[in-house]
Amino acid sequence: MKQINLPEIFRQEMKSLLGKDYDSYIESFEAERVYGLRVNTAKLEPEEFEAVSPFPLTRVPWVSNGYYYPGEERPSKDVYYYAGLYYLQEPSAMTPAAMLPVEPGDRVLDLCAAPGGKSTELGARLKGRGLLVANDISNTRAKALLKNLELFGIPNICVTSETPERLGEAFPAFFDKILVDAPCSGEGMFRKDPDMIKSWEEKGPEYYAGIQRTIIDEAADMLRPGGMMLYSTCTFSKLEDEEMIRGLLERKPELELVPLPLFEGASDGTGLSGCMRLFPHKLNGEGHFLALLRKREDGENAGVGQTPTSKAAQTTGKKAGLRTGEPMPEEIAEFFAPYPFPFAWEQAMIRNQMVYILPREWKPLTSLRCLRTGLLLGELKKGRFEPSQALAMALKAEQFPAVFSMSRDDERVIRYLKGETLSLTEEEAPVKGWCLVCVDHHPLGFAKGGGMSLKNKYYPGWRWM
Repeated sequence: MKQINLPEIFRQEMKSLLGKDYDSYIESFEAERVYGLRVNTAKLEPEEFEAVSPFPLTRVPWVSNGYYYPGEERPSKDVYYYAGLYYLQEPSAMTPAAMLPVEPGDRVLDLCAAPGGKSTELGARLKGRGLLVANDISNTRAKALLKNLELFGIPNICVTSETPERLGEAFPAFFDKILVDAPCSGEGMFRKDPDMIKSWEEKGPEYYAGIQRTIIDEAADMLRPGGMMLYSTCTFSKLEDEEMIRGLLERKPELELVPLPLFEGASDGTGLSGCMRLFPHKLNGEGHFLALLRKREDGENAGVGQTPTSKAAQTTGKKAGLRTGEPMPEEIAEFFAPYPFPFAWEQAMIRNQMVYILPREWKPLTSLRCLRTGLLLGELKKGRFEPSQALAMALKAEQFPAVFSMSRDDERVIRYLKGETLSLTEEEAPVKGWCLVCVDHHPLGFAKGGGMSLKNKYYPGWRWM
């Protein structure tokens, strides 16, 4: 058995929770942790990835686009990872986003979103329609969140770094779906990350319960009548799980618990039926808790279905230096010619020469700390247009007039990801002007052709290390 010293008080609590299953739970620490990835369905179907995967895969039974891979593999160092074809995620952690019934066109909030495992899945399921607000109170973590969303090619985003209270002021009764993967004591991750035991001893369930209560109360007020919210943790503590949901239902009588369908290996809530518990001795994954709630149609909140209207939040446009409703600049039209522009130009915003495509559900808010709103197309520079890395990742190869695609085993792929200039063969040349560089027709970034070579335009902050 691994040398994991579980605190005695935790052992006693798990004995009380699990009863006769306690010994099986303890034995699960002898098993190696499992590794998972989730396919980006915004770029390809799971079956398509199965056909090209460079490493062995086994399906995660309860997540349609989730897979196990062997622990000795390193998919984070594969070129397909840089193409945004998948996200590395522990299999049980895939469950919350899978269980929230997001539909294209929804307004969705991921309130505790970094580093983006759940947001990337929610964004992919929106299929470019509606709005995804992905928030993390830590600015540093929010930057990692933004990178992962842009790597996945999700265009209809707003990435914020705010407190739940500030978001609540801007978005009363606004969202159709909300995911709250709350900060917690992490008991379900002890096998995966034994270092979390020390954190548990320093800050146990009581510490996190207060934080969770504030977060879910604010989230409930941001949910429109008829909307649905999924609350999840990676802990076993009833204080942070069933008791948290029970208290929420008492404080917010407009909410009701929606029973989650149990799959093989999943367990019903302990003392509150309709919730879901995942235990490492019952399935191939770590510990998790989930509860799905719905706000009744007769909810008391006003302003249902409106775009954010807080006077403190609305921008005047002039103050923010925004230009909207203008004709498409010739530089951008020329960049995409002769192909049709693949986005809705009427949603364009130009701010300090930076060009964005805003989600249809959005109006600029200056009171919130936003790292990104919408898709950054690029920058207008003295008669020319410089495209962004985010634009490259949001495009399909067939949406751009000039494409240079390499096979995965072409050594130039990694050279490109390192920022090097690429040489072309006589058969490939000449390439002139902007081109979209791809691996097996999946975009990686831009380059500028000079005839027999490609000047690298891959974003320096994303380079292969």
